[in-house]
Amino acid sequence: MMFARLQNCVVFLFLVSAAFSPLASIGTAGDTVAVADGGSAEAVAQATIEDSFIYKQVEHESKPRDLRIDWTRPSDWQAGGSRGAVVFFHGGGWVGGEPGPFAKHSQELAKLGLVCFRVEYRLLDKKGTAPPDVCIADAQDAFRFVRGNAKRFGIDPNRIAAGGGSAGGHLAAYLGMMDDEIVEGVSRKPNALLLFNPVYDNGPGGWGTKRVADQYQEYSPAHNITADDPPAIVFLGDSDRLIPVTTAERFQRLSREAGLKSELRTYAGQPHGFFNVNRSGGKYYRETLGETITFLRDAGWMN
Repeated sequence: MMFARLQNCVVFLFLVSAAFSPLASIGTAGDTVAVADGGSAEAVAQATIEDSFIYKQVEHESKPRDLRIDWTRPSDWQAGGSRGAVVFFHGGGWVGGEPGPFAKHSQELAKLGLVCFRVEYRLLDKKGTAPPDVCIADAQDAFRFVRGNAKRFGIDPNRIAAGGGSAGGHLAAYLGMMDDEIVEGVSRKPNALLLFNPVYDNGPGGWGTKRVADQYQEYSPAHNITADDPPAIVFLGDSDRLIPVTTAERFQRLSREAGLKSELRTYAGQPHGFFNVNRSGGKYYRETLGETITFLRDAGWMN
């Protein structure tokens, strides 16, 4: 694959000053933010702090481009702590999107004590046929950055989940299912997976096959399940036109055959993207968030 060549063109910012110099503060404890679960905006604002930082610099059109991570933490957060964490990747078919869609999830999870991160990553040309190498490279680097700076982020390096929706679910699952690659002593393998209609089967007949072609074994999480992979929970509407329920059932079966904890939640009549806060009046956002909280609580990640 192309990752070795890609990494030659990036500059990593594993610096304390970079990690804690906000690129653009997007809120502080006390700002009013919207919520969709019936709770008060003021309660969320008092319970969370929002910031951004640069995790990586890449070349873009012969110019340097900064890639950021937005992060949400509880108001009583302190560096040096050992909280659980979630790193979220947005969807968009590898060609679109931005870190915002999981902001509400992050706020609610932070109210329960977690620290949440939302990653900006490079996108593919919509008209191109290139595989998602740059997306994967950025996802790996972002996850390692968070884990490598766990003490400064006040999190436990052994309790970091990866989550994502659609193509972001693919990136999260890729981190969890593909063989780990240790860089400077830091693993990029998550400790749990939170997958919202993930396009994690890229084999023949699966989503993204046109880009990965006969190299699908190098990209498809569903074709790389092994016993050392993390526990996962998957959310899927049974009317999703991109991901058949049979694909999710196969993933769950193979995961359990490998001895992994794997949970599947299906939702009748729901299409792709049903879990987003702005769909169905937030009904399935609330339901899937509740299931996510139960999953993490059962794993001992929060009270």
